[in-house]
Amino acid sequence: MSEANDSHVLLIRLAGPLQSWGTSGLAHRDTHSRPTKSGVIGLCAAALGVPRGEPLGRLAEVLFGVRADRPGTPLRDYHTVGGGRYPLRPRDLITDHQRAAKAIMDPPPLSPSGTPEPGPFGLGELEAWYGSPKYVTADPTSGTLVSGEVRRHSLITERWYLADAAFLVGLEHPDTAFLERIAHALEHPRHLLWLGRKACPPTGDLAVGIVPGPLQRAFETHALLPDGLGHDTGRPASGTGVRPWAWIESPQPLPGVGPLHDQPVLFGADGGTYSLRWETRHRITIAADAQGWDIIL
Repeated sequence: MSEANDSHVLLIRLAGPLQSWGTSGLAHRDTHSRPTKSGVIGLCAAALGVPRGEPLGRLAEVLFGVRADRPGTPLRDYHTVGGGRYPLRPRDLITDHQRAAKAIMDPPPLSPSGTPEPGPFGLGELEAWYGSPKYVTADPTSGTLVSGEVRRHSLITERWYLADAAFLVGLEHPDTAFLERIAHALEHPRHLLWLGRKACPPTGDLAVGIVPGPLQRAFETHALLPDGLGHDTGRPASGTGVRPWAWIESPQPLPGVGPLHDQPVLFGADGGTYSLRWETRHRITIAADAQGWDIIL
């Protein structure tokens, strides 16, 4: 990578009603206090249309920084999944041989003319069925396809989000043409984009400019992002003492700083592969003449 003074920074605005940047899980899904590098690079990869399992190329080379303009409010969602009554579907019969046998034995309903209606699909109901059967396998006795894991009751999950947050992310790289390609893709994405989870779409502009690096200087020379009502909260930063936190990646290990296991290597169908990276936390003093914003919120 080139020296910092040869680099440029793509600024990305990540804002929306909800964001969630955390580890995946079903029963408990947390969120980090800020966007993660793996999450943001994954968002860029989706925008560029990088297939799962393909090398990330230069996306893995960028230095990452994030400034918390509005840290947001943690929001807990008490959530249930599944349960209730569901129409009987062909896949339910295929993967549950006992239920299929019962459905076939039941006399089919009659039409108004008195003739049997064709087949049981969509006519019967399943009580307290969670989703679709998992891990379909062959029954050791009959050879019939059955589900290796069937849950018939709703699951209670706990999910955490950041409400009304806004972050200014910077991606530093010496190749401005590459950064321009990412910026264009973020505004014309190949795939749908979200802020950590599919329930969290971004609002307004994402790519908000390419400026000279390094990351810290880019954060110091740009006002805080305006809020959802368009109020430019960053203009009076020097007068009000507003000094947001920023986390800035280092290109090499730092003494006394613990590494983060957040450097994306590969996004595969079965999950991602990550390596170590280092970053430091800074209080950003925004310059009195910091550049404002002319963006769609």
